[in-house]
Amino acid sequence: MSHGPRSGLAAVSSALLAMSRHLEVRDVLKTIVASARELLDAQYAALGVPDDHGGFAQFVVDGVSEEQWKAIGPLPRQHGILAAMLHEARAERLADVRKDPRFEGWPSAHPDLVDFLGLPIRDGDEVIGALFLANKNCPKSEGSCGFTEDDEELLGILAQHAAIALTNARLYERSRELTIAEERSRLAHELHDAVSQKLFSLRLTAQAAARLVDRDPSRAKGELQQVAALAAEAADELRAAVVELRPAALDEDGLVATLRTQVQVLDRAHSAHVTFAGRGVKALPASQEEALLRVAQEALHNALRHSGADHVDVTLDRRGSGAVLRVTDDGSGFDPMTVRRAGRHLGLVSMRDRASGAGGTLTVESAPGKGTTIEMEVPGG
Repeated sequence: MSHGPRSGLAAVSSALLAMSRHLEVRDVLKTIVASARELLDAQYAALGVPDDHGGFAQFVVDGVSEEQWKAIGPLPRQHGILAAMLHEARAERLADVRKDPRFEGWPSAHPDLVDFLGLPIRDGDEVIGALFLANKNCPKSEGSCGFTEDDEELLGILAQHAAIALTNARLYERSRELTIAEERSRLAHELHDAVSQKLFSLRLTAQAAARLVDRDPSRAKGELQQVAALAAEAADELRAAVVELRPAALDEDGLVATLRTQVQVLDRAHSAHVTFAGRGVKALPASQEEALLRVAQEALHNALRHSGADHVDVTLDRRGSGAVLRVTDDGSGFDPMTVRRAGRHLGLVSMRDRASGAGGTLTVESAPGKGTTIEMEVPGG
């Protein structure tokens, strides 16, 4: 079989490995579509995951620019050829999709599709997606389809492995949702305990100050200062909990913009000067972006709450196809070995777990009086 510039067993193996490398559903969909288009040498490829309302919950394309995709408009509905693949669960290979009686047209900004090859993606008896290609890059005689039986066979192999990769990704995301739910519950309990204790102390201290106002004003002033200190601690606890309970919208804003916004907020909220610089970083797999954000949040929390730093600098730089995050402060620093032996971790265990879980590495450089640098590197996609 010949399938364009990348042909043979090595190309197929590379595509299948790429599918299995990702755990996020969106990343898996993109990899399947890009692999199918490249292997079969087509101009366009797309993959739709149906919802239960006659539309698509997700629809990923390859070969169409972002501007073109925005101009096309809303996601397609399950009609025409797409409906046939989803509901009849069979392959469709057409010389000219526009001449098929089921063809119902497309938006004006849509690219002009001619020859067409589509297959359902099945998990057992369930159709979980539709994968299709259009406009094979090869000479075609009038009325003939550029896609061959061999192409259909190869796309069938890809569709089978796509079903496995997509099912695994869904299981991973469901597992992560359960983990997030458990973590939210734990944080809610911690927040309740911490704030309840602070509010109880605030009430007692305020009552003591009220009793002392007339007979001992100087002691009352001291109690009121304690009230202010307790209120500040409670505000810090709330800020830290809100960051954990309400993760930033990475999908909408991206990692660089999310980090920049959080750093700006922290710079206004604390006496320390907090800065951010992001240089040349491209979009990363979702799991890596989330891990980088969480490690940055933990490192910033440590620097601003415990180090007494005047300056905290956050940088995110491109390294190969991945990225490296650094959070550096000029605070009091610490001896990492002493902290470990004393059973105090300052979130280091959590940060290392997040880094390794995303396929990355974490290093910590610190010494008493010398500040601290937390560095995390991820490999990219």
